[in-house]
Amino acid sequence: MNPTLMDTEIAQERRLVTEIPGPRSQALLAKKTEAVSSGVGVGLPVFIERAGGGVLVDVDGNHLIDMGSGIAVTTVGNANPMVADAVASQARDLTHTCFMVTPYEGYVDVCEALNRLTPGDHAKRSALFNSGAEAVENAVKIARYATKRPAVVVLEHGYHGRTNLTMALTAKNMPYKEGFGPFAPEIYRVPMSYPFRDGPHGGKEVALWATTKIDKEVGPHNVAAIVVEPIQGEGGFVVPAPGFIAGLAEFAREHGIVFIADEIQSGFCRTGDWFAMEHEGVVPDMITTAKGIAGGMPLAAVTGRAELMDAVHAGGLGGTYGGNPVACAAGLAAIRWMEDNDACALARTIESVMMPRLKAMQENFPQIGDIRGRGAMLAIELVEPGTTNANAALAAALNKHCHSHGVVTLTAGTYGNVFRFLPPLTMPMPLLEEALSVLESGFEACV
Repeated sequence: MNPTLMDTEIAQERRLVTEIPGPRSQALLAKKTEAVSSGVGVGLPVFIERAGGGVLVDVDGNHLIDMGSGIAVTTVGNANPMVADAVASQARDLTHTCFMVTPYEGYVDVCEALNRLTPGDHAKRSALFNSGAEAVENAVKIARYATKRPAVVVLEHGYHGRTNLTMALTAKNMPYKEGFGPFAPEIYRVPMSYPFRDGPHGGKEVALWATTKIDKEVGPHNVAAIVVEPIQGEGGFVVPAPGFIAGLAEFAREHGIVFIADEIQSGFCRTGDWFAMEHEGVVPDMITTAKGIAGGMPLAAVTGRAELMDAVHAGGLGGTYGGNPVACAAGLAAIRWMEDNDACALARTIESVMMPRLKAMQENFPQIGDIRGRGAMLAIELVEPGTTNANAALAAALNKHCHSHGVVTLTAGTYGNVFRFLPPLTMPMPLLEEALSVLESGFEACV
C-alpha cells in the first residue's frame, strides 16, 4: 500500500478496552440527552475524539473499525493529512466573505475541477452549496427554471434529503417524512429496477414501466426533471439492472426533460469510477455531489450543461455559506489526493477483498438473499431463507453484534434489512478482513 494512505499516528487495529459504549461515552450520552433534541438520533452511542486510516478512537480509548465513513463522507480517510493541512492553511488566511459578496479563487477552482471530472465533454458550469439536500433542491430549481415546467419524477426507494422538497422526493416515510408534511407538490414516483425483487423483468422492461407511467399519468411535456441515484443509497444500495438508467435517460432526451444524477453517496471514486454514472454509459444533464467531495468538510455542488446552469438569472442561486473558502480548500485537497493515489483503483481493491468473503458467507447463511454494489459501496440484503421476505430483525441483531465487537456498521433499505458497507479508501486490508470476520461471527451468533 502506498505509504501516504497510512499517514496517521493512530494504530490501525481493533482494540476494545471497555464495553461498548464505555463509561465516558455513557456520561456524554447523558449530557447529549439533556442538551440535544431527541429528534437527533444516534446509531452507535460512542463519542469519537480521533480518527484516521480505517479506525475511529472513542473517548474511552476503544479503537473501532470504520465501515461507514460517516455515510460515505470520509472517502479519503478521516483527518486526511492533505485535507487537514489545506484546511488549516486556508483558515489562517480567510474563513468567509460570502462568494456572492466578494469572491475568492478557491470557489472557482473547485468548479473548474468539477467541470473537468464529471461525465461528459460538453461545456459545463457548477454552483456550490453546503449539503446534498441543498444540491438536489437547487438542481430541481434550475431544471424548473430552464424548462418552465413544474413536475419532477423520482424513483421508488430513492433518498434525496431532509428539506421539505427533498423529503417529497424521498420515498421512505420513517424516519424521514413521518409527521413533517405537507410536502412540496408536483412530485411523481415511478418504478425502480430492483433486480433482487423484480423476478424475470430486466432493466429495459422496468424502464418501460416507468416511462409509460410518466407518459400516461404526468405527461412528459409537464416534466422538468427526472432525478435518479445510479446506485441508491438509503434505499438499500440497489443497483439497477442493465438498460434501466439508459432507458430513462433516452426518454428524457426525447422529451426535453433534464436528467439529473444524484451522486451524493456514489460519487468521488466510491464505486470504482469517479462517478457511478460512468458504469451506465450515461452522461447526465446535471449531477449533484456532496459527501465524499471534501474529506469531511461541508461542501456540495450542482454541475450541469452550461445552457442549463446559465439559464437562471444572476442572484437566483447561492447561499451565505455555499462554497465556503475552507470547505473549498478541503475539496481541492481531497480531489488531489484521489488523483494522486488512484482512488478508483483503491475502491476496486476493496471490492475484490469483500466480494469473495461475502459470497462465502452467503453459501453458509441463506439469510443473505442478495449481495450487490460496486467498489467500496457494497451491501447485503437479509431475508427469510428461500424467500424475498425482509429480515429486519436479523439486520438489527447483526448491527448490534458488530457494534459491541468494535465494528461501526450501518443498516439501510426501505425494509430495514440491508447492511451497507462504506469503508474509507484508506482502510488497511487486514482491518477490512477483520471487520468481515466480526460480521461472520455475528451470523454464527444470531442465526
